[in-house]
Amino acid sequence: MKSSGIRLRRVQMLAHEIMDEMNLKNEERACEDLNKVIDNLSRAVGDMADPSGNFSLDYLEEKVGNAHSLLFKNKKKQVNY
Repeated sequence: MKSSGIRLRRVQMLAHEIMDEMNLKNEERACEDLNKVIDNLSRAVGDMADPSGNFSLDYLEEKVGNAHSLLFKNKKKQVNY
């Protein structure tokens, strides 16, 4: 199993890719897709913001990974056309 540091680094990388995609691209995106991306990211942040310091790394990976997949899925489809 991967160490938590490596797993957190991967989550950070995905989050930076999401941030770069949103800030550097001037593409129109479907509002429904963006709502799903925001929902996944806000759930991940909400879990990490637990005052007790307890959060699920599995949950964090899942939600940030889902947001990343949702944001980049349209880009992959456009390449195939």
